[in-house]
Amino acid sequence: MNSTTLLLIDDHPLFRKGLAQLFDASDDFDVVGQAASGREGINLAVQLTPKLVLLDLHMPGLSGLQVLDEIKQLGLECQIVVLTASMDRAELLTALRLGASGYVLKETEPEALLSYMRNCSKGAIVLDDYLVSLLAGHSEIDAPLEKIEDDNLTDREGQTLALIASGMSNKQIGRELGISDGTVKIYVKNLLQKLNLRSRLELAAWVHKVASLRTKERH
Repeated sequence: MNSTTLLLIDDHPLFRKGLAQLFDASDDFDVVGQAASGREGINLAVQLTPKLVLLDLHMPGLSGLQVLDEIKQLGLECQIVVLTASMDRAELLTALRLGASGYVLKETEPEALLSYMRNCSKGAIVLDDYLVSLLAGHSEIDAPLEKIEDDNLTDREGQTLALIASGMSNKQIGRELGISDGTVKIYVKNLLQKLNLRSRLELAAWVHKVASLRTKERH
């Protein structure tokens, strides 16, 4: 089984090296690079083309959000998981809009982090209750709910949206629906446009938010 290539970007040497040891001890990951700054991280991402990047949010010089934005602007085919010491709603929403594939706390238990990164490497969406609670009530996430009803989505789009929210990757969704990965990508693109969202993670958050609101309405 091929391991997932991983780039670590964090300005704290002790923490970064601890992460490297954690991932190197797992057969699922191959740490191909470590960066102590945002600029170094961008350069290594270009040179090494890792499949997955674990990115510290708060760094001197270029912030994690600036690094995320630049890597996405460069069109690099990697998934980026943001690592932070504290959950901030505004930063979370910005990271989602910039295309982050995940958002985790530095206090996460090592095994939980490994599990989270394994899921992200497969293209799955992992959205825990705390993440959803941070997004709850945010106007930009709520806005699409007021603009669109379920009947604005095709049956396939609705099915795709539900499977994204359940944590499935495009490949898994394709197998579930009996369609190609390319067709799934088209449905995801349509969903992002119709719901005025920018990432799969935001789509998943939107579904959780809608479900929560409808539950409250029933009660």
